[in-house]
Amino acid sequence: MRLYLPGILFFLSFLVSAQEKYPQDAFQSPLDIPLVLAGTFGELRSNHFHSGIDIKTQRRQGLPVYSIADGTVTRIKISLWGYGKAIYVAHPNGYTSVYAHLQKFSPEIEAYIKKIQYSKRSYEVEVFPDYGELKVSKGSVIAFSGNTGGSSGPHLHFEIRSSVSEKPTNPLLYGYEVRDATNPTMLGLYGYPISEDAVVNKSGRKIQLNFTKQADGTFMADKVTAIGTIGFGFHGFDRQDLAANKNGVFSVKQTVNGTVYSEYDFESFSFGETRYINTLIDYAHFGRFRQRIQKCFKEPHNRLGIYKNLKNNGKIEIKEGLSYTIELLISDIEQNQIKVVIPVDGKREQPIVERIADKTNDYIIADKPNNFDLGAAKVYFPANTFYRDFYIDLKKGTDTVTIHNNRVAAHRNFTISFDASKYAEADKQQLFIARLDDKLEPRYTKTFKRDGSFTTRTRSLGIYTLAKDTIAPEIKARNFKEKQWLSNYNYLSLRISDDLSGINSYSATLNGEWILMEYEPKTRTLTYNFDDKILDLTQCDLELTVTDNVGNSSTFRSTFFRK
Repeated sequence: MRLYLPGILFFLSFLVSAQEKYPQDAFQSPLDIPLVLAGTFGELRSNHFHSGIDIKTQRRQGLPVYSIADGTVTRIKISLWGYGKAIYVAHPNGYTSVYAHLQKFSPEIEAYIKKIQYSKRSYEVEVFPDYGELKVSKGSVIAFSGNTGGSSGPHLHFEIRSSVSEKPTNPLLYGYEVRDATNPTMLGLYGYPISEDAVVNKSGRKIQLNFTKQADGTFMADKVTAIGTIGFGFHGFDRQDLAANKNGVFSVKQTVNGTVYSEYDFESFSFGETRYINTLIDYAHFGRFRQRIQKCFKEPHNRLGIYKNLKNNGKIEIKEGLSYTIELLISDIEQNQIKVVIPVDGKREQPIVERIADKTNDYIIADKPNNFDLGAAKVYFPANTFYRDFYIDLKKGTDTVTIHNNRVAAHRNFTISFDASKYAEADKQQLFIARLDDKLEPRYTKTFKRDGSFTTRTRSLGIYTLAKDTIAPEIKARNFKEKQWLSNYNYLSLRISDDLSGINSYSATLNGEWILMEYEPKTRTLTYNFDDKILDLTQCDLELTVTDNVGNSSTFRSTFFRK
């Protein structure tokens, strides 16, 4: 690995600054295993930046999770998706630590939250204990690692936030060590003609650039010819030594003839701005290819606060007859970096690939509200739903409408309203608004029904229709049979599923008393822990009702014995 002197000096100054800003010895590790990351801070995710680090748990669940310092629990949230089971601990030094995707909490905290779940008769809860009500000490076990919520595998999501501003900061700035001597990886390099007269390599549209790796580790792009205002973007990732995961890079710096034109890093960001990730990436490219190109220039509608330096918003004015050397330094937090050199000659050429106008009959003015009547449905875009003005592709229909495509990002929810007055009341009960996926299969969107009008609010453009669900959910026992003795069992497990609109709610009783069943939608399982209640009767009568999103219900009844 070769390091470049300017990069070394930059990182040394950054690390010294970080050590001054963030305590280095105040926090212990949340896990008693070597830290190996499945995800890094600031990593590019769908509509947001990753606000913590994902620590691998050796493909296991149930590892003890420790409070990183003395503190008090200020928030506990249990949800089916998102963070799953999560706990927030405020520390006296002004920071809050967050632990998510947990399997369960420590016995004291578990008893506290289950009491609330039983009182609310709900698995999903969010509580804010009084300050000091649930104190924890540094190194005490507060939970056990798991795979709940939107997790795709066992790991611990870990954050450090400011207790005042709630802004998350990169946990690796607090002295945590992760083995990493591996440089980031470069997958793709792109040139963007930005101004109306701009051309890059005879193209009026974005164009992929060829590059080769040099003997010294530098990536050298083939000579670029251009004119007008242009920009560059890249597709790449970072990787730590002990993991194969493709994680996000830490910082990007772009220079033009030695002058810094753009520079940003993922030291911290605000939750209020995280959705502006869709202005940092090439969203149209992402919608088409599911690849995130990071732009090295800042769009007019980009309100991210991650930038450290900007000149001309990272856009480069290429003049005829002049030569330019553009360099990209792409780095991880451990000073490993790659340098990309792009030689550019200012040359006026007739474009072979013309700029696409994409004109349609309808036009969006981003800072104004926009209404459209599509026959079967009406769509309303509030002001600033979108980041820019553009021609929108709308198609009317008698029962299905097309609202552009997935290559434009919506920053705010917009409203789609279908007229369902022509349907019989019985049919209305089973109808819902669906978005058709890439295979044209209907996917439920939350539907509000009132006076013959069906409405949904969404940020997803695409094809929408009214779909009908007539089939009730299915319920099956997983680990027991009718009239079975379960004296040595620790839990009950059932599988629930729905063929179309999806599970909306469920409720279970045991001998007439409500019981807490934990729902894991990824595996479609419901689980009841026998430790929750002492059963006074040998004969146990279980009743479980599951309802889908249009009101179809199924009820499962079973009797088992236990003593």
